[in-house]
Amino acid sequence: MKGGPPNRLGIDSFLSSSPVSLIQSPQVKDLVHWRDPKKSGVVFGLSLLTLLSLAAFSVISVISYLLLALLCVTITFRIYKSVVQAVQKSNDGHPFKALMEKDVSIPPETFHKHVDVSLTYINRFLKQMSKLFLVEDLIDSLKLAVVMWLLTYVGAVFNGITVLILADILLFAVPPFYEKNKTQIDRYMEIARTQVNTTMAKLQEKLPGAVKRTKAE
Repeated sequence: MKGGPPNRLGIDSFLSSSPVSLIQSPQVKDLVHWRDPKKSGVVFGLSLLTLLSLAAFSVISVISYLLLALLCVTITFRIYKSVVQAVQKSNDGHPFKALMEKDVSIPPETFHKHVDVSLTYINRFLKQMSKLFLVEDLIDSLKLAVVMWLLTYVGAVFNGITVLILADILLFAVPPFYEKNKTQIDRYMEIARTQVNTTMAKLQEKLPGAVKRTKAE
């Protein structure tokens, strides 16, 4: 029995998606769409500051400075509260007592659940990469080759941290812009998608029959 073409992951999923449909988590959507400007501003500012720090210093230095800053804050607050309690002769106890009593351990069930979910995504990724690099579908492998070729030019201009900084800025800048201009952007994206699909179809028609896409049985 003949069926439609097999459901493929990878580059086609990006071509058939709107810019914000890739972000599935409601919490992430709220952040990047600035539903709560204060929370989004804090997350964006901290993430950008961390990436800029990594661009200027080593990972070890950045982590050490962050932990040192946190430790300075907690020590200063602890000393301040101790002085206040001594002056007021109060017996409020440790200022972080409520936080210290909280259970910060990770339950084994939660840990195993996240590991299983991560393993599912890793196996799916490895399977897809195997199909692409072993040229199960010539068109998809050619698309990947084009993307890798373009990335060589990106790598010649930007390093990894710079790309992450740009990605962080775009992550918080594109969704609000897309939301305000959704109709026009979707129309242009549909035109571009149609052009890409037409070009791919013409290229596929010129390929030898042995390498054309096979139909699912």
